[in-house]
Amino acid sequence: MHDSRETIINHAFVAGYPIRHSRSPLIHGHWLKTFGLPGSYRAIEVAPAEFPGFLQGLAAGERGLVGGNVTIPHKETAFALAERPDDIARELGAANTLWREEGRLHATNTDGHGFVANLDERAPGWDRATSAVVLGAGGASRAVIQAIRDRGIRDIRVVNRTVARARELADRFGAAVSAHPVAALPELLHGAGFFVNTTSLGMDGDAAPVLDFRDMAPDAVVTDIVYVPLMTPFLQQAQSQGLRTADGLGMLLHQAAPGFERWFGRRPVIDETLRALIVDDMTRHA
Repeated sequence: MHDSRETIINHAFVAGYPIRHSRSPLIHGHWLKTFGLPGSYRAIEVAPAEFPGFLQGLAAGERGLVGGNVTIPHKETAFALAERPDDIARELGAANTLWREEGRLHATNTDGHGFVANLDERAPGWDRATSAVVLGAGGASRAVIQAIRDRGIRDIRVVNRTVARARELADRFGAAVSAHPVAALPELLHGAGFFVNTTSLGMDGDAAPVLDFRDMAPDAVVTDIVYVPLMTPFLQQAQSQGLRTADGLGMLLHQAAPGFERWFGRRPVIDETLRALIVDDMTRHA
């Protein structure tokens, strides 16, 4: 019997500048294959000057694209130019996930979702912490601060070399957030239940300062948004001092899932098969 139902083929993307090292096509390609879905997800390099025009084309339905991800340096521009950003993107002032709906460009930010979903999987109970230390006040720290605040942590200590940038985040995210200089880090770690590095310290074998995590709460969790290498210097230090740790790879995997569901209509599972696929790719391209 002939099936007259039309096969819907959706196409999505990740846009950045540069974009050649993105692992998003590998993640979404794995899910497309797993579900047996027609469609594609590809990396598109878009220079900053060309990005507004790229978004106009997306909203107009050009290239058959239904939506996609944006990464550095386009997240703030994506938020600013989207017609329908959600509340999460509005507070962050940045978007990483876009989709076209009735000719309008919608936007959200799934980085915070990815961050806490990874912790829920790798370090259950992390959110019992009453205080947290966040190292770094750059763009990546915004989604982290928003996410842990929304999970109930009411004492978030942001530490940054330039304290004025940390104060900007305190102003943005409210009374739960305070700003501190790097010199105060040892004191701030005392009794804290959670630590996260949101800087590039320790990435790709670069050096990172030595920290003493032993004064943290007995059940404290240390994590890092850097995932190359998987065991960053901060995680190595914390693990050697007897603390629970969670690497940053899961954040990358979990932040991708909501977009895939939006574009392709199926909610993917983040499992060890996918994780092993990405780790293998990281090893081959080290």
